[in-house]
Amino acid sequence: MTSEKTAEASAQKNGANGASATPNAEGLAAAAKKAGKGGKPPVHLWNPPFCGDLDMRIARDGTWFYLGTPIGRFELVKLFSSILKLEDGKYFLVTPVEKVGITVDDAPFVAVDFEASGQGREQVLRFVTHVEDEVDAGPDHPIRVVRDPQSGEPSPYIMVRDGLEALIDRKSFYRLVDLGAHHDGWFGLWSGGSFFAVIPSEELLSEEG
Repeated sequence: MTSEKTAEASAQKNGANGASATPNAEGLAAAAKKAGKGGKPPVHLWNPPFCGDLDMRIARDGTWFYLGTPIGRFELVKLFSSILKLEDGKYFLVTPVEKVGITVDDAPFVAVDFEASGQGREQVLRFVTHVEDEVDAGPDHPIRVVRDPQSGEPSPYIMVRDGLEALIDRKSFYRLVDLGAHHDGWFGLWSGGSFFAVIPSEELLSEEG
């Protein structure tokens, strides 16, 4: 049985109970479904006890793995992503009654597309993640770019919620560069009235030269 079918089956069986005696994806799925019936789970309000680590990992490309097997069912991935929480640099899945640690290779989300409206300082960049979260880049959802110290390769991110970021995928970043502008010695992006620096203008011009 695949990991997503296992989780779904146990979610149905344990739906009335919520938490399980030991950390497992099945109990978490059941509790998350129950807690999120009225909308997005209020994860920021929950502070349950730590119940141990779970063999679950989010790869850099956004693929979720459980017990070493990819979770192929989108709705299950979306469900788990809704109960993600970042505390002291560590990632957890939380319900009202339990908190379990998981591994995240880079960022927990991937921004797979965006739309731009307006121009210049009035521009707004709206991003969508691989689990269908939508955010407008701005003061509450800043963009940052980290460059590899050896290769110089950029890794761009946008804040989604509560410290949880999305890695902006390569095709989207290339499109963003086309919308970039120079401001105060930097080449970057305007969105929501804020300017997000990408690379020093001088460095960019020297590369183009």
